[in-house]
Amino acid sequence: MAGTLDRERPLAAPEQRRGVGGWFDPRGRRMGGFAFILNRLTGIGLVLYLYLHLVVLSMLARGPDAWDQFVDIALSPPFLALDVLLLVGMLIHGLNGIRVGLIGLGLVASRQRAMFIALMTIAALVALVGALRIFGGE
Repeated sequence: MAGTLDRERPLAAPEQRRGVGGWFDPRGRRMGGFAFILNRLTGIGLVLYLYLHLVVLSMLARGPDAWDQFVDIALSPPFLALDVLLLVGMLIHGLNGIRVGLIGLGLVASRQRAMFIALMTIAALVALVGALRIFGGE
């Protein structure tokens, strides 16, 4: 038993990424690696948005006047642009997450580049329609 536990492990390759900083290291990555980075970044962004959303909802406790003032600000073009950014983040994270899940199951590992391009094209088209609707007021 001691022989199996005491086996020497090969030294880590210099290009091996370690820690959280390695999650975002773009050096030497293929498209699949960039897609995983994109999924991590959008996930972090969505978690930050969740906390911001909870802060905004706490304005309801201040009464209708505070909420009405916030709604007036939230309907301004800079805040509407943030809504578009949220939509883009949700689309990228959700569609890319489907790709990651399918790859994890071993279903489309050989086609991940094509799948990434197709899903991001869908995300861009849906985001464009969403942006037009958000800024169009419909």
